Formats: sequence, C-alpha cells, structure tokens
Amino acid sequence: MHETPRVHGIGPTDRTSEQRTPRERLLPIPAVGLAGFTPLHTELPALRAGENDLTRLSAGRQRAAGEAIEIIGSVRDAAGKPQAGVLVEVWNANSFGRYAHVADDHDYPLDPLFLGEGRGITGLDGGFRFWTVMPGHYIARPDINRWRPAHIHFSVRGGGSRLITQMYFDGDPYNDTDPMRVLMGADFVRQIGVPSLPSSQEVSRAFRFDIVLGRTYFEQPA
Repeated sequence: MHETPRVHGIGPTDRTSEQRTPRERLLPIPAVGLAGFTPLHTELPALRAGENDLTRLSAGRQRAAGEAIEIIGSVRDAAGKPQAGVLVEVWNANSFGRYAHVADDHDYPLDPLFLGEGRGITGLDGGFRFWTVMPGHYIARPDINRWRPAHIHFSVRGGGSRLITQMYFDGDPYNDTDPMRVLMGADFVRQIGVPSLPSSQEVSRAFRFDIVLGRTYFEQPA
C-alpha cells in the first residue's frame, strides 16, 4: 500500500504540519463535486447592522485602540463573475497583537472595546467592506523567535464550501519569515492588501483585497 509522504514543517523544529498531513491515501473527488463554488442564496444568516465594523462594539460607541483601517474587496470566480450572497467573515488580533479568544495566552493587553471579528454578505457586484484596526505583531514561536506579521483572516462561505485565507500588509518587517511567505515564494504578493482610497474621513488608510475562487495555491492543473 502506498503511504502518503509526510510534509516537512517550516524549518527543522517546526512539526506542526505533521498534525495536518493526511495519514491515509487521498481519494479523488467526483466530477460533480468539482462543479464550482455555489454561493449561499437561501439561508442567509441574520446580520445585525454594523457587524462589518470591528472598530466599535456597536454603532456610536467609542472606537477600539489603534489605527482604524478600511478593507474593501470582492469575491469573484476564476472567470471574473461576481459572487453575490456569499458570507465573508474576518477576524484579527487587536492593535497590541492579541486575539480576544480564550486560546490566546499571550500577555499582551486585551482591548475591552475590540472583539476582533465581523462578517458581511457580498452584494450583487460581489463586493464587501469592513472596518477594523491595524493588527499588532505577536510572537508565534518563542523557541526560534519567529513573529507573525500584521495580518487579517478571511473566511468565505458559499453552499457547502468554505475558503480561509489571510491578507498581509506591504513592508511589514516580519513578512519574509512568515510560513505563508516561505511556502508561496514570489506568489505571496497575491496576499498583500493593495492601498486604496478610504470611503470616508473616519479612517486614514484603506486596503483592497479581492478574492478569486478557483484552484487553491497548492492545487495543480490536471
């Protein structure tokens, strides 16, 4: 029986990928399962106003600490067709580099005004818009002094499909040592948010991050 090869981690001391590498042979997906990404049109979640604004706990409340930024983008298929009715979720660390999550045990400060997660549904043009704070750096591997650059997590849901990815910022001093950068090489540029014009004077900077659905980075053409 053919044994699935193990995938090495990022560096000789990183064994995290061993927990993620399949231990059994991969099975081919039937053609019907490759028909494409089906946006969620029928059972859309009930969103409250302002869920795409992570900088405030609710409308009119005081803003969280740090630099408020705007994230603009769209979800399209590989042919450029806008994907409407797609649930987009985002989450990121606060300006001090800590997530508002029980599993984050860093000793960086928590911001009581920042929950760090939001969601929205794409419009007919496939567009979405979020407001959040510029995430702080945090140390991910103290044993090798590896820090994570500022980044924002994205989850895109449609039908039974889900895509998770991350957006980074150009010029961050920790980009070059991040595992995503090491794996993607020159293609890492796809994950960089493009500076854009803010929609209001409430924020000084905006970034565009367009998501194209199709093959993932690790899939190869047939």
